[in-house]
Amino acid sequence: MIALTSVDLLIIDDFALEPMTKEESKDVYQLFLERTGRASMIVTSNRDTAEWLAMFDDVLLAQSAVDRFRNAAYDFVMEGESLSTQAQADARRCEPAACVTRHEDPRTPRARARSR
Repeated sequence: MIALTSVDLLIIDDFALEPMTKEESKDVYQLFLERTGRASMIVTSNRDTAEWLAMFDDVLLAQSAVDRFRNAAYDFVMEGESLSTQAQADARRCEPAACVTRHEDPRTPRARARSR
């Protein structure tokens, strides 16, 4: 836990995908408590913060952790098709040797070689 509370920026990806155990709920609460107002966090989730409550084992810890997080957070909602879904569709539509993916800079030698 000390390593997670001491870094300047903590990135948590895909938070609250599955329900948390009692121990995990306590750990998340403690992490949010320790970092709020002291250090930065980026948390990505496919769920709205209101839906996080149901993922915690303990409702009181959940409410306190989510409240702390929300009160100090900027909320960015990204809508639309996911980039991984788009990339998979792009890969199916073109031949690998002639296709430049959306994420590849066309100025790179590899991308220029593919476009020839």
